[in-house]
Amino acid sequence: MNHAYKTTKKRLLRRVFICLTLVIVAGVTWSGYWWYQIDQTIQKAVPRHADVGIVLGAAVWGEGPSPGLRERLDQALSLYQEGYVPYLLVSGGLGEGKKVTEAAVMRDYLTSHGVPSEQILLESFATNTYENLLFSQQVMKEHDLHDALIISHDYHLARAVVMAESLGMTASPVGVESKVLFGPYHRTREVLALTYWQFTQFLSRALYTLILA
Repeated sequence: MNHAYKTTKKRLLRRVFICLTLVIVAGVTWSGYWWYQIDQTIQKAVPRHADVGIVLGAAVWGEGPSPGLRERLDQALSLYQEGYVPYLLVSGGLGEGKKVTEAAVMRDYLTSHGVPSEQILLESFATNTYENLLFSQQVMKEHDLHDALIISHDYHLARAVVMAESLGMTASPVGVESKVLFGPYHRTREVLALTYWQFTQFLSRALYTLILA
């Protein structure tokens, strides 16, 4: 009986080991795929002419942009000055504990650097990347704007593009390589965020199918 118990235990441990190995291999493969997609999106992200440039919000320090947000705004400023877009749409709501929205901070920064206020559109309610794009799409429709440049840090572009495509937006990414943020950390966060996004999308489709069945 002791021999049978040991044999059963070995089989169980072997199966657990195989399952863990498969999970690890699948996780590494999935992460590697999205890391590759992030790189591919960065390589393909070149400026194009569009109706508007959407600047995705980031952290606000006090009543001014954080160094990271300033990098996005400087990229947007260059695109506007070089004639790629006639309008800039700044998107970002009120952060926790903040007194001013990200959009207002971005508008003030851009106007202080020479962009006329009438060339800046505000979206002041978004609290995440998906809302940035969804609410910006609504602003674009209100102003009869059809295509956009999505302006953000390079590591952020792949997720933004996936979300924009899910909304049916005509948009091209333009990224800035950060000099103030630690790239590997933020890329890892993006892989996790993309994983969460894909899971929620799959779950939504599955529930929708079940409801219609």
